[in-house]
Amino acid sequence: MFEKKIKLIPYGKQCINDADIEAVVHALRDEYLTQGPKIEEFEKAFASYVGVSYALAVSNGTTALHLCALALKVNETTRVITTPITFVASANCILYCGGTVDLCDVNPSSFLLDLDKLEKKLASNPKGFYSGIVAVDFAGYPVDLERLRKIADANSLWIIEDACHSPGGFFLNSSNKIEKCGNGKHADLAVFSFHPVKHITTGEGGMITTNSLELYNKLKLLRTHGITREKNRLKEDHGGWYYEMQELGYNYRLTDFQSALGISQLKHATDRLNVRKEIAKKYWSFFKDKDYIITQSGYVVGHAYHLYIILTKGRLELYNYLKNKSIYCQVHYIPIHLMPYYQTLGWKTGDFPNAEYYYEHCLSLPMFPTLSDDEQQFVMATINEHFSHD
Repeated sequence: MFEKKIKLIPYGKQCINDADIEAVVHALRDEYLTQGPKIEEFEKAFASYVGVSYALAVSNGTTALHLCALALKVNETTRVITTPITFVASANCILYCGGTVDLCDVNPSSFLLDLDKLEKKLASNPKGFYSGIVAVDFAGYPVDLERLRKIADANSLWIIEDACHSPGGFFLNSSNKIEKCGNGKHADLAVFSFHPVKHITTGEGGMITTNSLELYNKLKLLRTHGITREKNRLKEDHGGWYYEMQELGYNYRLTDFQSALGISQLKHATDRLNVRKEIAKKYWSFFKDKDYIITQSGYVVGHAYHLYIILTKGRLELYNYLKNKSIYCQVHYIPIHLMPYYQTLGWKTGDFPNAEYYYEHCLSLPMFPTLSDDEQQFVMATINEHFSHD
């Protein structure tokens, strides 16, 4: 009954309204296209949204990760642990700086970095062997950063929180209080992405958050070629035109019109997050008793639901069946250690069995705020229809 109404359904897409378009047009007609006032306005609004002291807008989530690694002085002597179930940028940022990436398997229920396995891994090596951790709020499911901070402190490690999937997400700490993703209380730095399929989009873009003024100032310098014009930071001062390159930095800036879009998007962030949660509840309710489902994202308090993932039997056949019905699901992600490049570094099949089992069965279902109830019902009915034919 749905097929005649349903057009192509992607796994995710941007949500742009008239207010967003008007904000961008206004910025394009303004005096600045880049390095103008909208960038700082966006940064302050985002910092307020996640409850952190400092936020720095950058060109995308990958450059955010790279800048974090640079600010934390990752180099050839640095070893960093991350999860195999993430986008490759979470690990690549360490390699960019000459560091070494190590991996730790995931928890089979949450698909997050397994903190029990992490503790064992750290205990099996001398202190100082590792320098830091890139913890990923995978699919929008927040890492327990309170516990991770204790583990990190016991081993003298820094933490980068890869919160690209989790703006608006939170976990409940040991006092049952909300800890927002990216609030800087437990992680040294956090990063966000504003790619079109994310909660907030600027086309391409990213944000770094921190409560450290020292790291913020370092990031600010590295974002713009290592150049500063701030008088209190200059070694000399030749006049109003004067600037200094004090570090080897990059051009990782965001534009004013992208920031204008981000400001407008942020105004709808809470409402759109709530819609994602309602979609997740419907998926959970429909699939909870189905025998073809191994496990699913379920409904988790604080989950930001960038993705809604099921683990299911016959994933490839289901994927193709849905595609033939114009339902374009996705797989997130191929484990990092199975990538050809990372296998040249010594990783092999069998190294992380939980991650590999997850990859063999996972499928990301359509999840975006403009997904209609009819569309979601069609997705669920089509999955059920596929397995009823088996």
